[in-house]
Amino acid sequence: MTEGMMSNMERLVYMANQIARNFESMGHGEAPAATADHIASFWDPRMRKLIFDHVAAGGAGLGETAMTALRQLIDKGAPQSQTRATEFNAVDEVGHADAG
Repeated sequence: MTEGMMSNMERLVYMANQIARNFESMGHGEAPAATADHIASFWDPRMRKLIFDHVAAGGAGLGETAMTALRQLIDKGAPQSQTRATEFNAVDEVGHADAG
């Protein structure tokens, strides 16, 4: 299936699996936490709700790392920052963000 023809859920599953694959080099123990951290930090709450509902319905199409990460988010909430990408400046701090 081409990316342009994906349903919203297929796109979310695809994205979660892509994120998980990017972190799998960290190892089986750390990859789910890094994936959960990324999803908690960068996904819109509506996206998270949709994927959480998908997990509750069985999570078809999700890889092991993505499924573990999503279950961690559902059960325990967001983990502490796992990568520098999800560490943000304090409100009055400057010079550390890539957004300006």
